[in-house]
Amino acid sequence: MFSQVLTARADSIARHFETVFLFTKNDIRTTLIPVTIFALSAAPKYNPTHAWNAPLWIWFHLLQFNIANQIQDPEEDRKNKPSRPIPAGRISVDSAADMRWVMVPVCLLLSFWYGTQAMLASTVFAALTIWYNELHGDRMGLSKNALTAILGGCLEVGATVATGPRNSCIDKAGALAVALSSIVFATTLHAQDFKDEEGDRLTGRHTLPTMFPKAARFSMMFGLPLWSYALSCIWKIDALSTTAFVLYGAFVGVRFVMYNTVGADKQSCKCYSVSQNIA
Repeated sequence: MFSQVLTARADSIARHFETVFLFTKNDIRTTLIPVTIFALSAAPKYNPTHAWNAPLWIWFHLLQFNIANQIQDPEEDRKNKPSRPIPAGRISVDSAADMRWVMVPVCLLLSFWYGTQAMLASTVFAALTIWYNELHGDRMGLSKNALTAILGGCLEVGATVATGPRNSCIDKAGALAVALSSIVFATTLHAQDFKDEEGDRLTGRHTLPTMFPKAARFSMMFGLPLWSYALSCIWKIDALSTTAFVLYGAFVGVRFVMYNTVGADKQSCKCYSVSQNIA
């Protein structure tokens, strides 16, 4: 009898953990991994024993953002993304909304441990998360890229600081890296919108691919290799690495122009995520 109760309780706990994980599952490849790599590279005083702090800080803040985002339009998710926790029936909208507000102080307390800059990044991130969702960021068109890039910059700052010793600060090189990363992200973020273009048109979302379909694709073809070259020059990368970096950026950009099916756009988006990791 006791073993049955224990098993049932363990299954219940495991289900709750899985539900929480599913809120962030789709951002593991596109955000968690790239920002973690960025933080480990940009940390001014890197300590291998602190490396786990970066993905921890990022994941908690991603959870905060995604819960706030996914309670906005659960009916749409039931049609387009039924595996998410709310449309899958794992958690109610009301419970998710309560969890959203719990995550704000949790993230702030976590950031308090890492120091002032992490606290500042967390505070700005929380404020922008509220703004993004109150304004329905998915329907904001051009300004969505800029706002999402700033959110990404906050993740990079917080994760970079968390990777170093407690109360450490991001240095000038790290600050430049955050600024450049945010600008690149703001000008290429629509790479993730091509695969959802058809659904976005049906639901009235305004993204670069729905507003300027041809121009958006050509911007990828020219923008990715140009940014690859510019970043190589700024960071003074050797000629061989620069060539490889630019060629890969050109390859990904050309894919977006030559192949425009949903399946091809999903694969191109994966290639874009790899280029973000390299950058």
